[in-house]
Amino acid sequence: MLTFRGVDVRAGARLLMSGVTAHVAPGDRVGLVGRNGAGKTTLLKTLAGRLQPAAGDIVRTGPVGYLPQDPAAAGAGTAVLDRILSARGLDRALRDLRAAEAALAASGDERSMARYTRAEAEFQARGGYPAEAGAARVAAGLGLPERVLDQPLGTLSGGQRRRVELARVLFAEPGVLLLDEPTNHLDGDSVAWLRTFLTGYSGGLVLISHDTGLLAGVVNRVWHLEQGALEVHNTGWHAYLADREAGDRRRARLRAAAERKAAALHAQADRMRARSSTAVRARDMARRADRMLTEARPVRRADKVARIRLPEPAPSGRTPLGAISLAKSYGDLPVLTGVDLAVDRGSRLVVLGLNGAGKTTLLRLLAGQERPDSGRVVRGHGLRLGYFAQEHDTLDPGHTVGGHLAAAAPHLSDGEARAVLGSFLFGGDDVDKPVGVLSGGEKTRLALAGLVSSRANVLLLDEPTNNLDPASRAEVLAAVSAYRGAVVMVTHDQEAVEALRPGRVLVLPDGVEDLWNDGYADLITLA
Repeated sequence: MLTFRGVDVRAGARLLMSGVTAHVAPGDRVGLVGRNGAGKTTLLKTLAGRLQPAAGDIVRTGPVGYLPQDPAAAGAGTAVLDRILSARGLDRALRDLRAAEAALAASGDERSMARYTRAEAEFQARGGYPAEAGAARVAAGLGLPERVLDQPLGTLSGGQRRRVELARVLFAEPGVLLLDEPTNHLDGDSVAWLRTFLTGYSGGLVLISHDTGLLAGVVNRVWHLEQGALEVHNTGWHAYLADREAGDRRRARLRAAAERKAAALHAQADRMRARSSTAVRARDMARRADRMLTEARPVRRADKVARIRLPEPAPSGRTPLGAISLAKSYGDLPVLTGVDLAVDRGSRLVVLGLNGAGKTTLLRLLAGQERPDSGRVVRGHGLRLGYFAQEHDTLDPGHTVGGHLAAAAPHLSDGEARAVLGSFLFGGDDVDKPVGVLSGGEKTRLALAGLVSSRANVLLLDEPTNNLDPASRAEVLAAVSAYRGAVVMVTHDQEAVEALRPGRVLVLPDGVEDLWNDGYADLITLA
């Protein structure tokens, strides 16, 4: 279904991987893993045909469905169901059938009847009404209720639009699925449904995910991308972890033994160099010791982790940010209706609600990214706002990494900016890398680097743990926990809420604000 041989992949001038070779057959469910920035997303784009390899061959012998981390939005006026049906060409067939029905009802002549017959035959050939019902079932499994199927995409939240794109990929004819972080923006029930769907999928699958529960429940093979090489493990997730741990222990033992033997040979060679009769043997012995160390595989180093420390907040008044009767609609669909909010200095608020309840819209209004239809945002004395957007739409793809930080923190000198970027694992030539080629995890780190340098006293955080590996995620949670400014957070991550330690909760769409208590914990994964 999908085979690649000797593939080289570049990101700009940088060679990410060289000579990678593997294949995906029907029934293969591959977990593609590796640290943030190793090239997983770039490899998936290359396999999907969105990027061209620098060398090597990729052969696709069937349909390939690809879900990127940041899927491009279809036209805002496209109906949700039409977008999903378009995966099989059913959207056009259904529109033609409806137009033929209308023409037949209006005239009833033979020409209209012939047109209707052709349109119905085409619709049925593509799956017909059973396929339409199947599309609705996929949408429901991913948490898209029936009422949104006729809505235009432009009326949906960012999380809902991503669910539509995932539903479209899953509804397509079976082939190879290439899914990059498919559980972003999914609630617990939808993740469980997706796990069942992928486990029973008849085609091939390559999956990037930091959800270890999903990997454990779905994959039967693992590709590990490290230092430009692709290791292929024909085992499930738990067996892969056990093999990797055993391999690390074996490598450490062999390396330690080689170092002991090499040290002994070097010591003996040093003693023999003193006599001219044994000097040649001493050089040979030293070379053998050096060769022994070269041939011994080095112990796998722990992945580097970004050192994330949120800023010391600038002084502010008692209530640096607030909102009065905020309302926002998209088309005829009201999203927020009369939301009042007061964010006091150092306070912590979590915003909960189902997908589409207006959580991201509220943060965009507070951040000034959108204007309310009515009501107003109140910017208090000394407000310095930091905004982390879940879709990374505050990052300009045309900027470089260094250019983004220079714009976000113009007070930093070049040396200070490079030091900040280095702490977020952007070193050397990474500073000149275009933002548009970054992986989701790298974009998250860059957005956080801008926050760190901002001296913000109010942070608006929209799903700040998405796309992060476990070690980086732990750093973010520790930073949120230690931050002394005010935080308004949208998240479906239970541990993120625990790190936030919220004092208050705002439940949307009703706009009900309350003191936080553990009774609200069940709403977190539904967010």
